[in-house]
Amino acid sequence: MTPWLTTLKTTTPQEGYDLAVKMARVAVKMTQPDAAVRDKLRPVYAEDADALIASSQVVATHFATVAAANDYWREAT
Repeated sequence: MTPWLTTLKTTTPQEGYDLAVKMARVAVKMTQPDAAVRDKLRPVYAEDADALIASSQVVATHFATVAAANDYWREAT
């Protein structure tokens, strides 16, 4: 498998957030590699508030990691 995540460095917080979302999505694909199974399960969790909150928590954790790796996008003074 070719590495898709070569750096946590991003130019902006928006790019960092997008990367955090991608990290969460890739984790789901790696955990359940069968697309048909993911498609079958999606309607179940799509209407489950607890599952959606849990997904948001995963993205938030990834975003915190990306933000720290980017020194919270502070400009050098």
